[in-house]
Amino acid sequence: MYYPEELVEEVRMKNDIVDVISGYVRLQKKGSSYFGLCPFHNEKSPSFSVSRGKQMYYCFGCGAGGNVFTFLMEYENFSFVEALKVLADRAGVELPEMEYSKEAKEKADLRATLLEINKIAAQYFYVQLKSEQGKIGYTYLKNRELSDETIKAFGLGYSNKYSNDLFKYLQGKGYSEDLIRQAGLINTDERNGVYDKFWNRVMFPIMDVNNRVIGFGGRVMGDGKPKYLNSPETVIFDKSRNLYGLNRARTSRKPYFLMCEGYMDVISLHQAGFTNAVASLGTALTTGHASLIKRYVQEVYLTYDSDEAGTKAALRAVPILKQAGISAKVIRMDPYKDPDEFIKNLGAEEFEKRIGGARNGFLFSLEILSKDYDMESPEGKTAFFKETVKRLIGFEDELERNNYVEAVAKAYKVSPESLQKLVTKTAVTEGMAKPAVRPKSAPSGQKPKESGILVSQKLLLTWMIEDAGIFSLIKKYISPEDFTEPLYRTVAELLYQQFDTGELNPAKILNHFTEEEDHREAASLFHTKIRELSTKEEQEQALKETILRVKANSIDYRTMHLEPTDMAGLQRLMEEKRKLDDIKKLHISIE
Repeated sequence: MYYPEELVEEVRMKNDIVDVISGYVRLQKKGSSYFGLCPFHNEKSPSFSVSRGKQMYYCFGCGAGGNVFTFLMEYENFSFVEALKVLADRAGVELPEMEYSKEAKEKADLRATLLEINKIAAQYFYVQLKSEQGKIGYTYLKNRELSDETIKAFGLGYSNKYSNDLFKYLQGKGYSEDLIRQAGLINTDERNGVYDKFWNRVMFPIMDVNNRVIGFGGRVMGDGKPKYLNSPETVIFDKSRNLYGLNRARTSRKPYFLMCEGYMDVISLHQAGFTNAVASLGTALTTGHASLIKRYVQEVYLTYDSDEAGTKAALRAVPILKQAGISAKVIRMDPYKDPDEFIKNLGAEEFEKRIGGARNGFLFSLEILSKDYDMESPEGKTAFFKETVKRLIGFEDELERNNYVEAVAKAYKVSPESLQKLVTKTAVTEGMAKPAVRPKSAPSGQKPKESGILVSQKLLLTWMIEDAGIFSLIKKYISPEDFTEPLYRTVAELLYQQFDTGELNPAKILNHFTEEEDHREAASLFHTKIRELSTKEEQEQALKETILRVKANSIDYRTMHLEPTDMAGLQRLMEEKRKLDDIKKLHISIE
């Protein structure tokens, strides 16, 4: 929904950033800023800075930064509108009611009702677990060495042996058969009529990132089939876009997730202190899962079962994660089947060691591949390397590919030169030896490598908000038009307008960007790391070189996009090129 910019700014101004962040991070005042341990990466000495004057935060360690809206979006994984609502409520600012179309209102009402039904069902299952008839389920969980605290934390429950108890209970709460069916909690057939989907099972509520119950998993007591049963997909439950345990793992603030196969693996790891464990919901890892993971971490450790099925699942997961820009490592559970068994037998300390010794995902896939070849015979080894090379060609980035060539050569005791020759030869044969062309937009979930010119443009924007004197200098030579990336240009235009009115306020500019990705990208523009330069002369030279780089790129860009008949535009560009030569001769002085 669109909210007036004045209203958004009122909410921002009434929520002092130091006060808000102090609710999440312990801050200490040092000079004009406040410092604390960064909540977005692990660190031992504080590098997370919050400025009351600028109403902005910045981490010198990981580069996270933005205004009060950005912080809530990053920490709580809120959308801009969600962050705005929370802060408006905190400050007592009344937001106008959202106007829905009839269809949209019905859809929103249905989602809210299904969430209510699932919440009530979860509470019902929890109470059943603690009752006499739930003793079988409770005993099962205690035999799996789960504490009462863990059982409560994950909301575990029990669906009793009577096959329509929950249905009757929910009807008694006023919910219709149709709504209970849409929540995925009942089935119907000619023989039994309406009956509960889950009965005689230990129940695992599945929650979204905002701790709302969206579905269930159930483990049968006894020898019934299937052993594990999950809720069907509903309006609120999409298996391919949710992860079990993510609501808890996202607040662990660790830089990686432990990806498991089952509910019990996740729960056992959390109980042992590994609070960054998650699992896919009865389905193989999907691109939707990878996109979701990318919002929180850049690295995943796969802790799949050590059997053949678990190995195949890991091999499928590695390229999916890589495509999303997430590096994958594989933890071996041998001699145990899964993390749950491992923890029970060897303990948390040994599991920590396994994390430290995790295998690189690509090298692990080669390790498994090598088992299909006779590595003792020249023919078998040659065939293995030919297949390996086909996989190495998949690395588009030359540096990354060369690093893997070296790693493979070292692991399998061949010369890097001969392996590199085979890579080149195979690339030519396969028709893949051509210059890599960067796509204009990256595949879903994958961020393209940032070009040098974009870094230069970001540097100028960061310099401009740091020092009004430097802004004046840059303004002599650079206009908003020289920022070739549309979002950068919009930010520059807003900054220049503020500068002209004597009000330089980057925190306010971020209010302009309400789309989640745009907001985060805009926030990053004001926090580009400026290399430490020891002398005033070095700073002046660096500034001059950056101005020249941005201006030259701007002229080239506009020349390429100039209409052939635009003679006036061509003359302007020629004049700018002459001025560019003049700038090269100038001495730019920082006061």
